[in-house]
Amino acid sequence: MSTTDDMMERSDRPDRPLGDTLISPADAAHGGAPRAGSAIVPRNSIAGRALVVVVAIMTFLASLTTGAVVLVLASASEWQSDVAREMTIQVRPVTGRDLEADVRQAAEIARTTPGIASVRPYTAEESARLLEPWLGSSLALDALPVPRIIVLRVDSGRRPDLAGLRAALAARIAGATVDDHRGWIARMRAMANTAIAGGVGILALVLLATVLSVTFATRGAMAMNRPIVEVLHFIGARDNLIASEFQRHFLRLGLIGGTLGGVAAMIVLASAGVSRDVFLGTAAEEQASALFSTLSIGVVGYAAVVGQIILVAAVTALTSRRVVSKTLAGIE
Repeated sequence: MSTTDDMMERSDRPDRPLGDTLISPADAAHGGAPRAGSAIVPRNSIAGRALVVVVAIMTFLASLTTGAVVLVLASASEWQSDVAREMTIQVRPVTGRDLEADVRQAAEIARTTPGIASVRPYTAEESARLLEPWLGSSLALDALPVPRIIVLRVDSGRRPDLAGLRAALAARIAGATVDDHRGWIARMRAMANTAIAGGVGILALVLLATVLSVTFATRGAMAMNRPIVEVLHFIGARDNLIASEFQRHFLRLGLIGGTLGGVAAMIVLASAGVSRDVFLGTAAEEQASALFSTLSIGVVGYAAVVGQIILVAAVTALTSRRVVSKTLAGIE
């Protein structure tokens, strides 16, 4: 007797299992679901465990990328805010003019400008110290035309009159210029946008790899259980019922794998914040503080990771349903 005939004979006895299911012909014809404790797709299989591992790895990488993007965006936003609150006046030495007098006059003009909250002229030593990272500390700068810096703090409630400030400096002090740091802000904004684009690109690759993995896994499960699926299809079981069984199976695998990968990423991201306190005061901590204002992704970052877990599980389930529905449509 052929496999199909044998399974058809067994399908006439609803008290005996049909492959991995306990569906009766009457239930199948009316779209009934398998009885409790049964499933068309085996719950614990090597292919299923392998898919869980793949989904976990993909979710872990995507979550780490999301955490890094959140850190970069938070730092870039803080940098832009700090830079936008400050401006500088550079007073270059001019032959025949008293540099100290020009600095005092420029500071006085800045204090009378609307929208300027505070003015702090740098001394000659402080201005020269700004060049030490490039020129070194052993170089004598007395003979060099080092400009003097005046730092202006912008009033948060008022817009500074930059046009009036520039006009007053140009009219009364030769060699004085105002820098509002727009170039720095534009570069920081471009860096943040690049980080977002990179994160979205990596997330898209992760979802693509997940779709391909689930597609192959679903086809493998369909091939292993094809006789059962064909019998259910031929005796009148609705395609929606069979597709729903596969969808539930792969949704479970996607949730397990996504949760494992997401939780592992959360632990790594949380450990980064704790490690900053451990290395407090060291060179590594200072460099990290210079690059990132904080190493904590906050509530928004953790919510994004949870959202990725749900997204990966949903993509896994919907991909399996699409593959099964397409396969069933080809069965005559």
